[in-house]
Amino acid sequence: MSETRAQLSEQQGLFPAPNPRLAFVGVGWIGFHRMKALVDSGQADVCAILEPQAELAERAQRLAPDAAVVSDFNELLANGADGVVIATPSAMHSEQAIAAAENGLAVFCQKPLGIHTRETARAINAARTANRLLHIDLCYRFLEGVTKIRRLIHNGELGEIYSADFVFHNAYGPDKAWFYDPRLSGGGCLIDLGIHLVDLALWFFDFQRVAQVSASLFAHGRPFAGRNVEVEDFADARLRFESGAVARVSCSWRAHAGRDALIEFSLYGTKGGVALRNVNGSFYDFVSEHYTGTSHRVLSTPPDDWGGRAAMNWLTRLRESNDFDPAIENLNAVASVLDRIYAS
Repeated sequence: MSETRAQLSEQQGLFPAPNPRLAFVGVGWIGFHRMKALVDSGQADVCAILEPQAELAERAQRLAPDAAVVSDFNELLANGADGVVIATPSAMHSEQAIAAAENGLAVFCQKPLGIHTRETARAINAARTANRLLHIDLCYRFLEGVTKIRRLIHNGELGEIYSADFVFHNAYGPDKAWFYDPRLSGGGCLIDLGIHLVDLALWFFDFQRVAQVSASLFAHGRPFAGRNVEVEDFADARLRFESGAVARVSCSWRAHAGRDALIEFSLYGTKGGVALRNVNGSFYDFVSEHYTGTSHRVLSTPPDDWGGRAAMNWLTRLRESNDFDPAIENLNAVASVLDRIYAS
């Protein structure tokens, strides 16, 4: 395995090291936007791009003219990168993340890391064994309103949280065919949208053990036949934590929501409550509020340029160290809850 540019700089006693060299696999809508956020920061250089659609690869190369457009993943790994950003169909994530870690690269991967708990665990174990940084694009953690809500919880201003609701209804389904193929996607709206809701539920409750899961899943208005047969377009689940607190998770594609999307998070505690909701059906604009009795105060309002913050968080960490971050192990709990919902 060739030494990375950052490793060579460290060995030669140069400080600060050059910008990390990043490779990108998959530069569709989300991959391109994560690439743009990282390039625009001026804190990373793009060395390689892997994208099967020529027009998408060309668009990405216009953003990073010095990057090589490569033809396969092994060539990408051999291009001298320090890290790789993965935005491919879900079924490819785990194996690509494992290969990258074993080749000494840090990984920033679109969710899900694996389409089952065992795939997620394998990828995390590979990063731990290789002592390489692994982060997932759980971007809703980085909303300004979510950051402020979490701070209120940790400061004890809500008291004991005992009830929460997490909703993401989308009036559209994804526009790529692979989302509807369970072999490639691993599931439908739950693994696409619900993973964010389950992650936030567990994150707000500090990854307290989930004692019980019950759920109802639907496909085209009828009971879901199973994730090996089809993909669900509506999921409704109830999680009961070991403390007795409950969280409800509801998500859908092609919902009759009367707007592009309905996105809402709310939590209720013994001292107060909080809520975050999207504005006028927007996928990007959110308002958050803090409630005490009949009074309320606004925590955050648009604009909030949050889309690239998860990627920038990873890049900041990578510039400091490529060592394994144990916080990623909490993703095993998220994957386990998703599997339990599918099995309900």
